[in-house]
Amino acid sequence: MRADTRHLALPFFDDAHRALGEQLAGWAPAQQVDESDDRRACRQWVRLLGDAGWLRYCVPASAGGAMDKLDSRALVILRETLAFHSPLADFAFAMQGLGSGAITLAGTPAQQAAYLPAVARGDKIAAFALSEPDAGSDAGAMATSADAADGGWALNGCKTWISNGDIADFYVTFAKTDREAGTRGITAFIVDAGNPGLDSSEHIAVMAPHPLATLKFAHCKLPGEAQLGALNGGFKLAMQTLDIFRASVAAAALGMARRALFEAVRFSRERKMFGQTLADFQLTQAKIGEMAALIDAAALLTYRAAWLRDDSEASGAGKRITAEAAMAKMTATENAQRVIDMALQMHGGLGVKVGTKVESLYRDIRSLRIYEGATEVQQLIIGKAVLQS
Repeated sequence: MRADTRHLALPFFDDAHRALGEQLAGWAPAQQVDESDDRRACRQWVRLLGDAGWLRYCVPASAGGAMDKLDSRALVILRETLAFHSPLADFAFAMQGLGSGAITLAGTPAQQAAYLPAVARGDKIAAFALSEPDAGSDAGAMATSADAADGGWALNGCKTWISNGDIADFYVTFAKTDREAGTRGITAFIVDAGNPGLDSSEHIAVMAPHPLATLKFAHCKLPGEAQLGALNGGFKLAMQTLDIFRASVAAAALGMARRALFEAVRFSRERKMFGQTLADFQLTQAKIGEMAALIDAAALLTYRAAWLRDDSEASGAGKRITAEAAMAKMTATENAQRVIDMALQMHGGLGVKVGTKVESLYRDIRSLRIYEGATEVQQLIIGKAVLQS
């Protein structure tokens, strides 16, 4: 089964993107990974993606990457195609990019050399540690602190819902260096997995299994060179990183929605009912039409956001596309939830049978409406942008 690539003909993409999409669409279906153990499977996906060269799109050419700079349209194509075949493969790819993105944006030459080439090869697994038990959408409320100690830093606190927790080789971690300054008092650090004072053993089980853990820092000592970017500039760095990857979350939702539509169309053509196929009923045709329209609407917003960011980078304008990325993320994840729900309903009892594709998609899509900014947060971002325009 090969993912449809007709959308690559849209003017948002150039020939390099189209070639990437075609190559990936040919590679992905041939990969066979046993995903019954999500941690083992995630490591295997990172290895496969690294060996095939796909992780090179997570870092710039200066660090062994495939393109001069991080390219949002390439990320969108990769995540959409991978999610069509395996949401866990998409997760493994995305976290290599998100977990190392801040190093790409703000790392010193030494930091970039130490981490980015290994990320591109799949030799190091990356993670991004921002959320806390009482600080999810409200990053300014984080309690994890970093205090100057012995020429370096000492981290204390807790991070949770950390993707790749307990399998990552390093964590880009955000902590308060000025407790009274809110978001203006946050600094980023690179914390290696084996660092004394870091405990990542508390795993979190979720409805669509993938590696998650709580990180506990107890006087975790870091050298001065572990600081990433400017002192107290961590919140801005985190938001810049999320801006790059937010449109790619929308793309992952698109991939899952396209797979649900594929499964619905195939099932409706094969299922016999009352002397005809399910596809012969007008109600089925109407539902499939609605699903296709929801997907295309989300796709246009997603590709627009990615194109706008790449165009801004190429022109040197440096314009943030926060509102456009929020529109894409909100619309694609919400529409994908609706599409997958309709596909499951169309399958009837088979739709809720564990092991069927639409059943797993139903679980996989749900978290995308929450992570990297819940739908309600995206609504606030968009609303504020409109009111300020």
